[in-house]
Amino acid sequence: MPNKVAFNENYPTITESEKLYARATGLIPAYTQTLAKGPGQYVKGVAPIYLQRGKGSHVWDVDGNEYIDYQMAIGPLSLGYCYEKVDNAIKAQLADGITFSLVHPLEVEVAELIRDVVPNVESVRYSKTGCDVTSAAVRLARAFTGREKVLCCGYHGWHDWYIAVTDRNKGIPEAVKDLSYTISYNDIQSVIDSIDENTACIILEPMVFEFPKDNFLQKLREVCDQNGTLLIFDEMWTGFRFALGGAQELFNVRADLVCFSKAVANGMPIGILCGRGDVMKLCEKDVFFFTTFGGEALSLAAAKATIEELREKNVPAYLAAQGKKLREGYNQIAKELGMDYTACSGHDARTIVTFASKDGSNPLEMKSLVQQEMIKRGVLWGGFHNMSFSHTDADIEHTLAAYREVLPILKKAVDEKNVKGYLKGECVEPVFRKTSNFDTKPAKKKKLALSFEVKI
Repeated sequence: MPNKVAFNENYPTITESEKLYARATGLIPAYTQTLAKGPGQYVKGVAPIYLQRGKGSHVWDVDGNEYIDYQMAIGPLSLGYCYEKVDNAIKAQLADGITFSLVHPLEVEVAELIRDVVPNVESVRYSKTGCDVTSAAVRLARAFTGREKVLCCGYHGWHDWYIAVTDRNKGIPEAVKDLSYTISYNDIQSVIDSIDENTACIILEPMVFEFPKDNFLQKLREVCDQNGTLLIFDEMWTGFRFALGGAQELFNVRADLVCFSKAVANGMPIGILCGRGDVMKLCEKDVFFFTTFGGEALSLAAAKATIEELREKNVPAYLAAQGKKLREGYNQIAKELGMDYTACSGHDARTIVTFASKDGSNPLEMKSLVQQEMIKRGVLWGGFHNMSFSHTDADIEHTLAAYREVLPILKKAVDEKNVKGYLKGECVEPVFRKTSNFDTKPAKKKKLALSFEVKI
């Protein structure tokens, strides 16, 4: 019998997953189209590799095992799997068509809706992915300012201008690498030290898991204004999730350009670039940003239905309320057990569980052990709580009950200095992305001396 969302006696059988994995070997590089979904992020030999279907907050793998899902497709499912209102909107549009030979009315309707709910939006364009629109935003900033240098902070996709600053930058020309640099989050001095008269834009995730401190975002806005540099928010995670209007609403700060994807269409592929009209106007003639599927109507129908539901049901508040239960519950269990080396933090709509080395224990092995045991108990767990409107009180209660069983196992393994010995499969792999210390390529470039007086 397949495992359920329950305290199962055995680890799930994953025979069908492993058969598909074997078929993919040598056929699909890295086995996945999305790194965070790939088998390297899960305990090999224990965790499922392929999912078959989902409903609400639950998923079923190809072997029929059921799990509560806290990955939510790595962010897009703000409402949940097979959400009726969104699915019905997609079906209704499908009856009329998917992609057309002329512009579709939904392109106007969704743009008006975004302008209504997101602060400081005067103009809107669409594409298919998050990295499409962040790359378009950078190109716009360069065209508008006549400058070339980019400062970034966070993760912004696979395109050359960003991947140049990571350790996966093979194939990127040196000339491109020389134009992208990083700053450190919550460190305004790192911005002042890096910015110069050739800086076209600063693009950052306005929040990942650490909250902005000491008016960091407001100071960043001021430095950009003083230098004639555009401020771009990459709101793949914060947008429509932390607040309906994203980080601009939540933190009361203005960005020049804003990029959305993920939560805005509940799983359908869409990227949205919006912001200042004078900057966006360059898309008419000067900057080429067009794509065949930018106006694809199924995704626009999903976006319209999703945004309306998020607004009508005040979904961001629900995500935060449910996520808060998990964050506080996890931390309380860890505190009771005296496990000061693990904690749950972040905005309550999206939290992360972290592990610090204890008596030589490897944090990745610690994470792997927790993942292994949570999966046995019917929770698909990757170290995050990506909340959706479909996560119920029963889901939260089961998850916390599972933590109450699993964390003592981790504590025992750490106390015995034998975490690896408790693993039934291979440890999860690290990824290049960092959740702190974003200086993957510190700026050391010669530049004119600039001074800034930040007043906040």
